[in-house]
Amino acid sequence: MTVTTNVTKTVDARGLSCPLPIVKTALAIKELGSGDMIEVLATDPGSTKDFVAWSKTTGHELVESTVDGKVFRYILRKK
Repeated sequence: MTVTTNVTKTVDARGLSCPLPIVKTALAIKELGSGDMIEVLATDPGSTKDFVAWSKTTGHELVESTVDGKVFRYILRKK
């Protein structure tokens, strides 16, 4: 199942290496309200462990993590 209906903002971090997908997400999530969802698209294979760790340290919920070919898709809910 993929979550798309409640996404407030999308961050396109494809082609960026660590730590830029997290940096772009951190900046974008500041613009959202509590409970809003953000979608992140990335191509960095290390981004999976980065988003798991980042969500734990920030309290933002990692709702979904999927991969389609070389594109990693993350859905996060702002705390």
